[in-house]
Amino acid sequence: MFDTRQDVQMQLMRPRQLEAAARAFPVVYVPFGLIEWHGPHLPLGNDAIKAHAILVQCAQEFGGIVYPPVYFHSGFRQEHLVPVLEDLFQRLRETGFRVIIGVSGHNVREQITMIDAGLKPVVADGSVVGVGLWEVTLSQGEESNTDHAAKWETSNIMFLYPDLVDMSELGDRPFELDMSPPFGVGGLDPRQHAAANVGRRNVELAATAIGLKARELLASLAEDHRAFSLPAITPEHWWMV
Repeated sequence: MFDTRQDVQMQLMRPRQLEAAARAFPVVYVPFGLIEWHGPHLPLGNDAIKAHAILVQCAQEFGGIVYPPVYFHSGFRQEHLVPVLEDLFQRLRETGFRVIIGVSGHNVREQITMIDAGLKPVVADGSVVGVGLWEVTLSQGEESNTDHAAKWETSNIMFLYPDLVDMSELGDRPFELDMSPPFGVGGLDPRQHAAANVGRRNVELAATAIGLKARELLASLAEDHRAFSLPAITPEHWWMV
């Protein structure tokens, strides 16, 4: 099972921990997903918990802080949701972060468009930088990929949260792997191709690629904009995101 360290997860951190981590590497990662059918064998929140865990791994390796999963998605009315995301990203900026990376485990283009639309006005002056990514945007290849509740997503959860997977729900009869009912699985048959070690490698590669991107984005800022910008995480200077 994946070791989800508490000292990189914003909701579990104490103020001094938050400030120390942000001063060391002023990057915040925001995981996105949704509640959606992922076969009968995987949890409904698969996309968000997958993205969150990858970002925890990333923060453990590279630094930075992981915001709690955001379950609002591109199916909501964008004229209402994008301003909410803009407000969230602006609050993260005001907390002192210099790099904001939104990572979606729901691999549709509209999800990234939504994240980028919320980021655009927040990063417009160039003093902070941000980007929206799928979890495998930067790592996709033979050992890192995605699908819908098939080889890759099943392997991810087998590694990250094995207690949440019940392969017996798939039975042993042949079924279509084209997202169609009754199983709604798209990709390679998870009964034959999914394994925890496949998920482990996928998570490692995705986390490393995102961490390297975070370093690159921070280095792209002018030198006087690369440091945590808040005087302190105290009630005088900060209260809530």
